[in-house]
Amino acid sequence: MAKYCKGCGIALQNEDPNGLGYVPTLDANFCQRCYKIRHYGEVTINMQQGIESNQTLEKINKIEGTVFWIVDLFTFEASMISRLNQKLPGKDIIMILTKRDVLPSTLSDEKILAFVQERLKEEGIQVKEILICGYLLKHDEESTRNLSRIVTAIQKYRRGKDVIFMGVANAGKSTILNRLMASKDLTISRNPGTTLDLVPLVQEDYTIYDSPGIENKHSILTILQPKDLKSVIPVKPIRPLVSQIFEDQSYAVGGLARLDVVVKGKATVVGYFSRSLPIHRGKLSNADALWQKHLNEMLVPCVDTSLLTMHTFHSPMKEDGKMDVVIHGLGWFCVSGAIQDVYVRVHKGIQVTFRKAMI
Repeated sequence: MAKYCKGCGIALQNEDPNGLGYVPTLDANFCQRCYKIRHYGEVTINMQQGIESNQTLEKINKIEGTVFWIVDLFTFEASMISRLNQKLPGKDIIMILTKRDVLPSTLSDEKILAFVQERLKEEGIQVKEILICGYLLKHDEESTRNLSRIVTAIQKYRRGKDVIFMGVANAGKSTILNRLMASKDLTISRNPGTTLDLVPLVQEDYTIYDSPGIENKHSILTILQPKDLKSVIPVKPIRPLVSQIFEDQSYAVGGLARLDVVVKGKATVVGYFSRSLPIHRGKLSNADALWQKHLNEMLVPCVDTSLLTMHTFHSPMKEDGKMDVVIHGLGWFCVSGAIQDVYVRVHKGIQVTFRKAMI
């Protein structure tokens, strides 16, 4: 009978040192890949785009259980899974919103809830309940309170069935489960594709399953080098970058994205990104020259070495004069005021969403 890695769920094997699940001896609890991630932060086999989501969804559907859908509030649009109810027919779904502590404290839970409910309605997704959580990396009263709410929801909605935790990569599934189990068995890291298969966590009378992150090829997190993820994924509360503008401006988010704003009067641009990610602001008329000269030098991190390989999204200003410009997996700008047009340049394949402002 095959033995499985306690950290990522992959079947263990001792024949191919370069393959997934390799262990020197089959009495090990963790595969060599998990061991190096856990102890050295080293990703020996990158699975950012290597896990087939349809297979994961098929395995989830075979389990008679309640789904706890983990969604990262900071990368909310990249965490959305279209047609989720159709992909998980007959499953009760409870949404857990993580990274609440990363968003500004001035944003109330009531406003977050209203925003999420409206987005779910727009996407045609139905859930039984929405839990707003955060502070799960800490060990304080707020963290304990949020964990207790998750436990209560499991007891309420399980109804004699098993429980499956699912969501896109980096949403916080394994982190929550390690806290709930008072364990460090599940391997966690910034790298998408850390969990490779369903991991059963057997309880007294039911089983909780951790699952691989659902693939999102349109998120910038799936193409970044592991060394760059730490500058993009925030672990501390965001400090909004607020700027008042009176002429056309351009904002470089490292070398990963560029926002160009064409104005017709006074306007405001607010950036919500990791503190570790540099934002360069300048005149739009100088922007092309800046990128041609400094991309992959001053403008880092980046995945493109030329503007010619990047894709441009365009939106006129929303009627209410305020909208979010979301770069999936990276963060967002909120633009408002007398703005005529907004242009965003990103790596080809990365999605940009223009939505009603969250904040």
